[in-house]
Amino acid sequence: MKGFVDETLIEVSSGAGGAGSVHFRREKYIPRGGPDGGDGGCGGKVCFTVKRNLKTLSRLKMRRIFKAEDGKAGRERRRHGRDGKDVEIEIPPGTRLIDPDTGRLIKDFCDREETWTFLKGGRGGKGNWHFRSATRQAPMYAQPGKSNQSARVLVEMNIIADIGLVGLPNSGKSTLLSLLTNAHPKIAAYPFTTRIPNIGVLRRGEQDIIIADIPGIIEGAATGRGLGLGFLKHIKRTRALLFLIDLSDTGWLDTKALLEKELQDYQGRLLGKPRLFLGTKLDLPDAPANLESLQSRLKGEEILGISARHNIGIPELIDKLGRIVNL
Repeated sequence: MKGFVDETLIEVSSGAGGAGSVHFRREKYIPRGGPDGGDGGCGGKVCFTVKRNLKTLSRLKMRRIFKAEDGKAGRERRRHGRDGKDVEIEIPPGTRLIDPDTGRLIKDFCDREETWTFLKGGRGGKGNWHFRSATRQAPMYAQPGKSNQSARVLVEMNIIADIGLVGLPNSGKSTLLSLLTNAHPKIAAYPFTTRIPNIGVLRRGEQDIIIADIPGIIEGAATGRGLGLGFLKHIKRTRALLFLIDLSDTGWLDTKALLEKELQDYQGRLLGKPRLFLGTKLDLPDAPANLESLQSRLKGEEILGISARHNIGIPELIDKLGRIVNL
């Protein structure tokens, strides 16, 4: 995921229609054959296709300009010109297309694989064979192909996941993700180790639970501080939130309020998602006592304690995540 890109501006164009042909039948013994110019081919379409194996928009950022092929001109003997080839733009689930000038949402793609036509190609022009009549037996006219369509599109990706991990930097999100899933995020003892969202799949029997590790939130993230708004938006598509509180941190008591404030300032309805609070690093000094204090203070919330290092509380957490996803 080194080349992680979740937003890019691209230019797309469909193909123009091919021109109709002006042609007359000329064969031996038929010196004055009638018109037989064929129709032009239609221009290619611009299509977006959702591919579940894609996790980033990096391919789009490298290319930027996408153009379908123009239709070919009509030919003699009423033969149609070939239709232009479509251009297919592959995108990951959770992608949205936005008009960059107005901010209008053009299309919101969910997690199912689908192909959607954005711009239709120009229609091919009719050949002169169509314009013959009793009074005009040798028409010297054929239609030109219809022009193509072009647009600038802001392509934005929001990760779709069942569980979003929310916490301050170094709260243990990456460690937990690597323990629960097949993901291998970078882990180190300094802030903002996670600089891009990481995705993992927790397999619980026949159930697959997709977990997203969002870069750490700091005070002011909702206004752009730290890694800010660029990654807070990925929380919008998660079905439930798992708040991580580092029980060994001196400010553990204020963590819940800080995280909730940043989510409230960014988009208040995020706090209405199903959620679970998780006290981490239970193996460190004072952490067990801090967990008891946290549970007594937040009696209306469901709070679990874990130690990823010693596998304490992990089975209970996995069971709870499975139940939350099924709500």
